[in-house]
Amino acid sequence: MRVAHLAQHRPAELAVGEQPQLLRKQAAGGDLDFLREAVAVLAEAVMEAEVAAQIGAGHGERSPERTTWRNGYRPRRWDTRAGTIELQIPKLRQGSYFPALLEPRRRAERALLAVVQQAYVEGVSTRRVDDLVRSLGCEGISKSQVSRICSELDEVVESFLGRPLDSGPYRYLWLDALTQRVREEGRIQQVSVVVATAVNADGKREVLGIDVGTSEDGAFWLAFLRGLVARGLSGVELVTSDAHQGLREAIGTVFGGASWQRCRTHFMRNLLTRVPKSAEGLVATTVRTIFQQPSAAEVHAQHARVVEQLEERFPEAAAMLEEAAPEVLAFTACPLAHWRQVWSNNPLERLNREIRRRTDVVGIFPNRAAVVRLVGAVLAEQHDEWAVARRYMAAVTLLPPPGREVTSGEEVLLQAAS
Repeated sequence: MRVAHLAQHRPAELAVGEQPQLLRKQAAGGDLDFLREAVAVLAEAVMEAEVAAQIGAGHGERSPERTTWRNGYRPRRWDTRAGTIELQIPKLRQGSYFPALLEPRRRAERALLAVVQQAYVEGVSTRRVDDLVRSLGCEGISKSQVSRICSELDEVVESFLGRPLDSGPYRYLWLDALTQRVREEGRIQQVSVVVATAVNADGKREVLGIDVGTSEDGAFWLAFLRGLVARGLSGVELVTSDAHQGLREAIGTVFGGASWQRCRTHFMRNLLTRVPKSAEGLVATTVRTIFQQPSAAEVHAQHARVVEQLEERFPEAAAMLEEAAPEVLAFTACPLAHWRQVWSNNPLERLNREIRRRTDVVGIFPNRAAVVRLVGAVLAEQHDEWAVARRYMAAVTLLPPPGREVTSGEEVLLQAAS
């Protein structure tokens, strides 16, 4: 590459003097490699500045603070989204230097790369996947590289998904599922990916776990929830989800005494299928008034009034709304401060959109392990972000109601509050 060649012979002059001229030249000429060369120029400039700071002197500069001298360059391929760049990394006579800009990729990006590479090696890919590999900056891959990257990611994801759940009680649990396409036995099949999140005793959100199954039947949900309990999930009082097949029975089996909140957003979509399209706006607005009331008693009273209003014109919708009252209004047993967070799966839906944004790039996964690898890496990143973000719920609002036994986590909160 022309930039790397110039940097090898005159790195300091290129970094300081030729950088603006090169950028202007490439921009004016419409060079298709402009972005790649611009990134290379900036990278060389950053490396020269870092080396100068590390050894105490610039290129060719005489300084009493100098600690060592440069000793040539070593080549290094740098895979970027602008393409593969041939860098010339400065070497030192004493000590070593490694550029800060070559920090390891974030887990999710490495996972995406591993999935694409694995698909490429196993013959799943087409020209589209080959284009993906090139867009990620890879011009060549080998089975040994895939094995190394995948094994590293598998260890991280396995450790995250198998960690003890010891920050409870987890009073509120959200469950949802999304589908992915996987190649199995020579065919492309749809599999379900279930995701569980919760709020811990400190009011922070946590990703509890994921699982991949052929269908969302009761046995699948039961095994998934029992796995969470085995890792330490406890204190669940309310589970929010869509009306997934077999899920309600599994919740009753695993979390005896916990309530089920049917996601109001999904319920609304189902309800509107019972009315003419021209009346959807009117019915939706009317039903939303149920959730705008300031107390549990008024919510239930408004629900009864709305059912009565719908009975004459939309009897099917009115019957469905009346029948679903216990599951749609389960949130009213919670503190008022928590209603907006627990009455729907919207927070988990936003997380699912981020998962789909990453998985849509892959399209078809080579196997189920690749699904767990990528989705697990995305969720591990989100979990880390939640750990340092502001509380999802105020810790003081999570204190136990009078008469219930206090857990160890809640005892810590009570001591802090006092």
